[in-house]
Amino acid sequence: MAQKEPVPINFVHQNAILCETIRKEQKHQKLHKDYRVNPFKKINVLAPKPNTKAEDDAQEDDQYINIFKKAREVPTEKYDYPQTESQAYGWFTTPLIDSDRSDIRLHHPRTMSEVTKYMDAAWRLKEQSENMQ
Repeated sequence: MAQKEPVPINFVHQNAILCETIRKEQKHQKLHKDYRVNPFKKINVLAPKPNTKAEDDAQEDDQYINIFKKAREVPTEKYDYPQTESQAYGWFTTPLIDSDRSDIRLHHPRTMSEVTKYMDAAWRLKEQSENMQ
């Protein structure tokens, strides 16, 4: 097999590629100057050192407090309607009709049959015998 000769590097093309890459990066770059603490992350507040004076000049950031409260809300308080299909299940929790315990069509309380009464007595007897030992 014949050895391929290495192609010489074309510095003009390399510089053109670099300039194009930098131009694309600068086009889509966003410079953020307003930094805030992430309200969705748990914050561990530490007490100040005991040998320092407390600074009462600390200003509260109302916008951050509002964002923090909004982040801690449940989705039903944040939005009027579910944002995803998974949220749709259980979104409306109010019953469609009032429950009436005297209406036997909708109220089915648990009842004990002969089998369940027998097993209940058997379990009680078993637990009593285990507790005696």
